[in-house]
Amino acid sequence: MYYLSKQKITLAKSSGNMFFYTSKILEFFIHPIIWILGLSVAALLVKKPVIKKRLLLASVVVLFIFTNPFLMSKFSGLWDIKPVPEKTAIPYSCAIVLGGFSSEGNNGEGFFNTAADRFIQGLKLISTGQVSHILITGGNGQLIPDSFIESDWVKTQLKLFKVPDSCILIENRSRNTIENAAFTKPILQKAGLQPPYLLVTSAFHMRRSLGIFKTTGIKVIPYPCNYLPGTGSNTSIGDLVPDGSLLGTWDYYIKEVIGTLVNKFR
Repeated sequence: MYYLSKQKITLAKSSGNMFFYTSKILEFFIHPIIWILGLSVAALLVKKPVIKKRLLLASVVVLFIFTNPFLMSKFSGLWDIKPVPEKTAIPYSCAIVLGGFSSEGNNGEGFFNTAADRFIQGLKLISTGQVSHILITGGNGQLIPDSFIESDWVKTQLKLFKVPDSCILIENRSRNTIENAAFTKPILQKAGLQPPYLLVTSAFHMRRSLGIFKTTGIKVIPYPCNYLPGTGSNTSIGDLVPDGSLLGTWDYYIKEVIGTLVNKFR
C-alpha cells in the first residue's frame, strides 16, 4: 500500500510538472500581438492577391478589437468579479493572498509590480483587524527558476509594516494557481484556522481562482482588487480612440478565459 501511495504521489508530481511546462510554452501563442504579427507576415508571404487582402484585413480587424477601450471595458465589466463591501461584520480567520504581485530585480531582491494592490489589500485587511492571519502563497513560477522565492520576500515586507510574525503564514512552493490552492490547504488545516477565508487576488484572476479553490475543497469568499481597466461602468468618447496598451491587458484576460475552460475540463 505504501508503495502504491508513493507511485500515486510520483505520478501526480509528474503530471503537475507536465501541465506546468506545457502551459508556460503555450502562453507564447495566446498574445493578440502574436496573432497580428502572424497574419501580417502571412500576408507578405502569400502570392495570391485575394488571400493577401483577406489576411491584411484580418490583421486590421484583430488590431481594432484588441486596442478598443470600449470593448475592453465591457468585457472586463462582465468577466471581473465585483468588489466586496469594505467592512465585514465578523473578522475572518485568514486572508489568502495569491502571489504574482512582486518580481525579482537585477540585484536579486524583490520589488512590487503592477499587481501590488494584492499586497496592499492584504495588508489593509490584517492591519484593520478584518482578518486575524494573512497567508501569502507563491514560490517561483519561472520556467527556469532561480533562488528567488516570492512569499519569503513578501514576509520581510509585511514585517516592515509591523505585522506580527505569529499572524503571517507562508506557502513558498507553488508555481501556479492550482498549486496555490493545493499547497495552501494543509497549511490552513495545520494552523487550525476555520473557514471561510478571504481570497485576495486581481479581479481578472478571481473567477479562475474561485473555481480552483472550490475544486480543492477550500471555502473562500472573493476579495477582488487590482481592477485593470476599471469596472466597465463608465463610457466616454475617449473609448473610441485605439489604445495600444490594451494589447497587454488582453493578454491577462485571454489567459484567464483559456485557463478557466481548461480547469473545467480537468
